[in-house]
Amino acid sequence: WVDCPVEYGPATTVYNRWNRWSRRGIWARILAALTEQGWIAETAQIDSSYIKAIAVQAGEGGAKANAIGISRGGRTTKVHALVDVLGRPLRLILTPGNASDMTGADLLITHTMGMKRLIADRGYDANRLRTTLRSQNTIPVIPGRKNRKRIIRYDEKRYKDRWRVEATFCRLKDFRRVATRYDKLARNYLSAVMLAAA
Repeated sequence: WVDCPVEYGPATTVYNRWNRWSRRGIWARILAALTEQGWIAETAQIDSSYIKAIAVQAGEGGAKANAIGISRGGRTTKVHALVDVLGRPLRLILTPGNASDMTGADLLITHTMGMKRLIADRGYDANRLRTTLRSQNTIPVIPGRKNRKRIIRYDEKRYKDRWRVEATFCRLKDFRRVATRYDKLARNYLSAVMLAAA
């Protein structure tokens, strides 16, 4: 905060404004306003990425409330993203690092209404997800897990476009504040991710 231009005022004032805007959901509304304008609803992709939480002590409500979990990588947070065919994020959510991809998918697929296809990796292979997507008239482009007894058919050509969601995470992680979580509160960290996405 001390690196902000002098015109922004004292560092404490800048941080307090950031915190207040995060609490009010202003950063989420800014991202929503931007994505609603140019969102291409033909094909969407979902995925998640681990973020290391360095020296973060959980704030109000404890670790679980602030999306910090213990996984193989230590204390981590998972960012789940729903992106369009060009890799522009429509929706971003946080879960603890030890949460499954399906936890994030349940929260993201409510925003896939009206989309023709949803591309995801094998971590999202679940019958209930496929059923929900089909009830929304969305075609799931999700390969089956290797241990499935019945082979799942999917559009292999379209599945190759999944790299766009991976590219989105690469671009987001170019921002140091996104690549490593230093924020105690999940809402403040998610606001930083949304600002980077905007």
